[in-house]
Amino acid sequence: MDKIYFPARAKINLSLDVLAKRPDGYHQVEMVMQSIELADMLTFTFRKGSEVLFTCSHLKVPSDDSNIIMKAVRRIREETGTNKGVSIHLEKRIPVAAGLAGGSTDAAAALLALNTLWDLGLSGDKLLEIGAELGADIPFCMKGGTCLARGKGEELTLLSPLRPMWVLLVVFPISVSTAEIYGHFRLMGLKGRPDTSAVIKALEKGDLPALKISCANVLESVTLERYPQIAKKKRDLLKKGFSGTLMTGSGPTLFYLSSERNEVERAVEALSLEEEEYIITRTI
Repeated sequence: MDKIYFPARAKINLSLDVLAKRPDGYHQVEMVMQSIELADMLTFTFRKGSEVLFTCSHLKVPSDDSNIIMKAVRRIREETGTNKGVSIHLEKRIPVAAGLAGGSTDAAAALLALNTLWDLGLSGDKLLEIGAELGADIPFCMKGGTCLARGKGEELTLLSPLRPMWVLLVVFPISVSTAEIYGHFRLMGLKGRPDTSAVIKALEKGDLPALKISCANVLESVTLERYPQIAKKKRDLLKKGFSGTLMTGSGPTLFYLSSERNEVERAVEALSLEEEEYIITRTI
């Protein structure tokens, strides 16, 4: 096999709770994560020799060793001792630094694709282990679907899949640092936490209203305070009847779920878009 085309799916957090600060500096989380159709497209082409070339359609994505795809290449080479070459092109469709796991899913795609392209024979568990070293969201991006994530985000349990839903993403033209948001997060006095067990039951029953009531994202306590324009858009959508509007990850993207595309389109019409943009996609 000389070439692999690999879609790297984005994710949303149906719920996100933080349980404690860990001794290693990370936070103990409990999240329900969901794959969506929105995806970057990566092309991996085998090269003779040992050279690794990376190109990207998006100017804000670095092409040097700081790129998480290049880190994934380096790590899988260290693990296997291979010195094979590859050309990687990233067609970027997932907004950058938007809480949609754009970088993590690209790294996940790299690990999976290179294992095949280079015929490395690494097991699924070993790939997940390598992914977890590189980023907490990468193991989920490798598995996809609907999962409960614990630990730093790498301890995954497959859940009853969310029945197919339309998803409205409201994307703001700002980059939010996950490390910065977690750095300002405080557990003391925290309100509006998700009921994770109720979220899981709602998924099992396919009960969207119950799911929306049970979901929450505790990182909104930081991001919405620091970025009032996000808080305002969320309030506007809630006031206009679009219940369950939530932020994904550390932000800034908001999302709204519906079983009907026309309801999602009505939400777009109600938005009064300013600098932000919208994307309509689906769960998978």
